[in-house]
Amino acid sequence: MSYPDPRYLDKSGEISSVLRPADAQPDLTMGAGGTQVHYLGTGGSTNGAFGLYRWEMGPKPGGAGAHFHRTITESFYVLSGTVRLYTGEKWVDGRTGDFLHVPEGGIHGFRNESGEPASMLILFTPGAPREAYFEELADLATTGRRLTAEEWAELYLRHDQYMV
Repeated sequence: MSYPDPRYLDKSGEISSVLRPADAQPDLTMGAGGTQVHYLGTGGSTNGAFGLYRWEMGPKPGGAGAHFHRTITESFYVLSGTVRLYTGEKWVDGRTGDFLHVPEGGIHGFRNESGEPASMLILFTPGAPREAYFEELADLATTGRRLTAEEWAELYLRHDQYMV
């Protein structure tokens, strides 16, 4: 393994870092469960390198069922509480400090079924525009709008989401 080809070619560095304070308001609230999503880094803000979200789940059950992606890897790091993680073979209780990496095509899922709040980091590479997917899901939950099977299929296809 070696370093990738350089992406920055100027002779000297530049001031270009971005700080997001820990107390920044969430970017998105998902459904009745009260999950709050913080877009720490998006594909847009990382020049497509990665996306990193802090996912803070309320005590009500919720999360993503078994699925896979064709274009991105996804990793999960449990910050607090208990998060059910699907490894492609079975559901396991992820606890503080547990880490799950899923390469492209790897079946996975996550849920909070503990009855207590839980939080985790979700990292995906490269930095696909996942925000739009979660924002559409949040809108569906908020408005109560129901999609047809064909509309779900189109939504999933558009966002590299293949349900298992």
